[in-house]
Amino acid sequence: MNEDTIRLVTIGRIFRRRWRLLAALAVVGALIGYGTSLVVFPPRYTASAPVLLPGQWEERELLTQVDIATSSAVLDRTAAALHWSGVSGRTLQDQVTAKAADGNIIEISGTSDTPARAQRLSDQVAQQFVAFADGVAGGSADSTAASGTAALRKQVADTNRRITELAKAAGSGQTVESVQARTELEQLRTSLEEAMQKLDQADPSNTKAGMVVMGAAPRPTGEAPPTRVQLIAGGALLFFLIALIGHLVAIRMNRRLRTEPEIAAALGSTLLGTVDVPTEQTAHRHKGGGARGRLGRVLGMDARWDMPAPQKSGDQAAGRLRYRRVCARLKERLPGAQKVLVLVPEGDETARRAAGQLAAEAKNGLQLRVAEVSVDRPIVPDRDAESGALVVLSAGSWTAEELAGIAEACADARREVVGIVVAGLVLARPTRSGGQLPDDATLTLAVPGHGTGGSA
Repeated sequence: MNEDTIRLVTIGRIFRRRWRLLAALAVVGALIGYGTSLVVFPPRYTASAPVLLPGQWEERELLTQVDIATSSAVLDRTAAALHWSGVSGRTLQDQVTAKAADGNIIEISGTSDTPARAQRLSDQVAQQFVAFADGVAGGSADSTAASGTAALRKQVADTNRRITELAKAAGSGQTVESVQARTELEQLRTSLEEAMQKLDQADPSNTKAGMVVMGAAPRPTGEAPPTRVQLIAGGALLFFLIALIGHLVAIRMNRRLRTEPEIAAALGSTLLGTVDVPTEQTAHRHKGGGARGRLGRVLGMDARWDMPAPQKSGDQAAGRLRYRRVCARLKERLPGAQKVLVLVPEGDETARRAAGQLAAEAKNGLQLRVAEVSVDRPIVPDRDAESGALVVLSAGSWTAEELAGIAEACADARREVVGIVVAGLVLARPTRSGGQLPDDATLTLAVPGHGTGGSA
């Protein structure tokens, strides 16, 4: 796993080199969101009808009324009143909601596939809720209040008659009997007031059941969430983020070695230098044919996005000087050697071109023979006249295990890895010098001492 910190430049590189793939996946996500809006979440509309509860209500009482508004008793009555085909009280449980608002108001919301049906549903539920609440309050009052009210009224009439009799008997004197009569009269009046209070409390017209529907529900003008636009935008954003996170996870899981010290440690040898390989492409690209290859080129998937963009190359003389310095360092490590085997990992086009140029620049009796080696099952030729093996490869292309396999293959063939050369792509100048080697130089070169090389 790559432990390097993911920087903003990495995200910017993904946007620059994989913007076509990201855009294509966003379009796919938008299409999936559109299909979801047609099949899974068709357009829905919600209308709300407010119901006012007069009087003083506690919060728990309001919550009880909310539960009653969405109960099966109210919804069954609503389904029977609507006369909609295939709609029952159980079906309406997923389409009707209620909540307590400020000011003792309960908002009843109905959801349906058209604005008209949603409006009618919410209005009908509100009406059935009020009728059900009134019926419950009236039923409890009929059994107790009917008999209790008559008895209380009779008690009031008897008390009023007794007060009148006592008032006549007391007279206007100041005797003890008069004082007792007036005291008893006050007690009877107190009893009368208590009886009147009980009568008022037992009156069904003063109960909390007098709910009122505060007008018809307004017809909805827009879809209820999630709307079709939200599903399309959400699908596009989801697929875009998945693609972006996938790239970031891939770069974190990438175990390919990118720096020269890591490559040298994996092969157990010394870095002799780095060389430049001119290219007219702005990024590493993979060649491929068929429909898959064409699709990859259209989406930009044929380009390596996890490598920095190639820098502009210098002049041809500076490039050739790098190769000659590598050859000089190799000659210093093997002063008496005449032939050296140059190993290139199979499929590393950049390293192959660098090895060919390196063989062409070899002088002073040094001959380089280039050979490709498979990284899956590396096999190195047995030692012949060559004094050792020089490994040429590009950075960011191979893992430590693959390079260790090449080193083990060299040890198995009794060849010492005498050095490592790392090749990197650079942007070629618009006009090439006449002495520059073509890209398709021959793979196996044997160069005499004066630096003449073969070509395809």
